[in-house]
Amino acid sequence: MAEYVQPDWLKGHMPKRAGGAGNANWKKGMPSPNPAGRPKGIIDKRQKVSQALVDDAPKVTRVVIDAALQGDIQAAGLVLSRVAPTLRAQCQRVEFDFDATAPAARQVEQVLQAIAEGKVAPDVGKQIIEAISALSSVRAVEELEHRIIELEARQI
Repeated sequence: MAEYVQPDWLKGHMPKRAGGAGNANWKKGMPSPNPAGRPKGIIDKRQKVSQALVDDAPKVTRVVIDAALQGDIQAAGLVLSRVAPTLRAQCQRVEFDFDATAPAARQVEQVLQAIAEGKVAPDVGKQIIEAISALSSVRAVEELEHRIIELEARQI
């Protein structure tokens, strides 16, 4: 293993402990300087910041709403995104000739034909093809499982 050589500008530097906090003089195995632990009721920095945000939230909300009412497009977008979230695309029911007993390749061909004829939207067709693929994979696993069981039964 190569030896680490410290550059001149780092001579005499003592790195902090892992995590960057605490007493650099701390040694593993020495007794705790605080055996009773952290006193109850001590609030850490994150809790203080969170509490300040909660305390000021109504004021901040009012400022953003007022800015939106005065024509600030970004503020309006922020307010509207909370009040009326973006609508998701919703699939409609589709009808086309489809033989569910046909082999998977033939089923996909049927879906592609329906897309070509305009009976099925391309994004819906893609979802149907993905469903056919998933079902085909499940059937293949079931078939392999059945074949393994038969082979093991023959060997006994």
